[in-house]
Amino acid sequence: MPKRKGAKGTKVTLKSAKKAIRMTPDGRRRLTLSNMGITIFPKCLLKLTNVDELDLSRNLIQKLPDNIGNFSSLRWLDLHSNRLESVPESIGNLVGLTHLNLSNNCLTAAGLPFSLGFLTSLKSLNLGMNQLDSLPPTIAALDSLQELGLFDNLFIKLPEFVAVLSNLTKVNMKRNPLSYAQEDGEGKKEKSGPEEDVYLVHESSLCKTCLKRCKQQRERLTRGGGGGDMFEDKRMRTYLGLMVPNSVATLNQDVWRIRKPGNEPIKCC
Repeated sequence: MPKRKGAKGTKVTLKSAKKAIRMTPDGRRRLTLSNMGITIFPKCLLKLTNVDELDLSRNLIQKLPDNIGNFSSLRWLDLHSNRLESVPESIGNLVGLTHLNLSNNCLTAAGLPFSLGFLTSLKSLNLGMNQLDSLPPTIAALDSLQELGLFDNLFIKLPEFVAVLSNLTKVNMKRNPLSYAQEDGEGKKEKSGPEEDVYLVHESSLCKTCLKRCKQQRERLTRGGGGGDMFEDKRMRTYLGLMVPNSVATLNQDVWRIRKPGNEPIKCC
């Protein structure tokens, strides 16, 4: 195991890193260095050209090396719960990545590079629990993206690219200061909100009861009628089969973040 160095964090050597590599059930080589007090990204890891999955979560890392893109073998990268303020442009060279977790850091919109749009193999991207109010428009190029976590940020509206990502099945926008547009009697639009809890899932992820309930609500909101219904002035947003369910999905989802005590998952029905 890597040696601990007290307040200075953990010293990770190439030798100790090689010993920590394990095979996953699906045959991938995984290196887990989570919760070890690491303060500086161990550059020796870039010499491990055969590692498929790297877990450096729950450490104290503030910066990634500019040549992180040289870690070309990576398919899965978990950096959640560190102190990252930005991501280097070279991360766009990790074109084989399918899962990227950057949640619970200190990222701002200025700290996300446009090169994220080069990660076209990405299926899951978690950017929750940061300080983001916008995303690089290049993310619209992530055609393989299925799950997107943007919870606990500063978004006031849903990113426009959500409407064009055809494979996207889950979008977690919970606890953002979202607002919805509402027309007054003169046809002018005004902001009303905030509307904090938005969680979009694909229709196929809902049970029959919840799907029927969602469709009925969508039809009611689309018509705008309903004889005094409390929702009648809202305009429903639709995104390529994604819906806003009253509950989450029947299928078990990946854990998006470290849950706080008492924060129980929502169950369908």
